[in-house]
Amino acid sequence: MPFVRPMILAALAVPLLCAACSKPEPPEKERPPEPQATELRDAIQQPIDRARAVDAQVQDAAAQQRAAIDAQTAP
Repeated sequence: MPFVRPMILAALAVPLLCAACSKPEPPEKERPPEPQATELRDAIQQPIDRARAVDAQVQDAAAQQRAAIDAQTAP
């Protein structure tokens, strides 16, 4: 009976050693971080939006001015 304990320990150790030598599982795919810089993005985007709005007004005013000039110079 003196061989029973070492045999039991060996029988328990073999699966543990095999598990330790197996290929590691790939890590789970990480979620992309949620946007945190919304205030900064808004602060940058606000002047751009205002410039686009002003540009549209300038283009409309230029078109009206061209139309007025064409109306006055037409024979």
